[in-house]
Amino acid sequence: MNEPMQKRILLAEDDQAMRSYLERALEKAGYAVDSVDRGTEAVPLLEDQNYDLLLSDIVMPEMDGIELAQRCNEISPHTKVMFITGFAAVTLKASREQPQAKVLSKPFHLRDLVLEVERVLEERVSARV
Repeated sequence: MNEPMQKRILLAEDDQAMRSYLERALEKAGYAVDSVDRGTEAVPLLEDQNYDLLLSDIVMPEMDGIELAQRCNEISPHTKVMFITGFAAVTLKASREQPQAKVLSKPFHLRDLVLEVERVLEERVSARV
């Protein structure tokens, strides 16, 4: 009866095909995933629910991933942040503004994504122990 809680991920990705692809891969790996297509949709979810990880594209309409991560840090400081992007210059900006966040550059293999997500979530567990 004492099963560990399923890890919850909030996925913010404006590309619909990429979003559903990532969502399926993460659910298959055993995570509970809520997904949105823009940062402005993610904020109310962060306010209302607990997530272990925010997995966000950096370049999105209305609110970019860096701004979303900053809001996430204010609203839900325990939530880890991981970025995905296809833009190298954006990767550098994200690394400077969110130094604790992992940045994964597109294209990437789904196995690499799942491994990085596991690694990021494990850091949190081992930091508490």
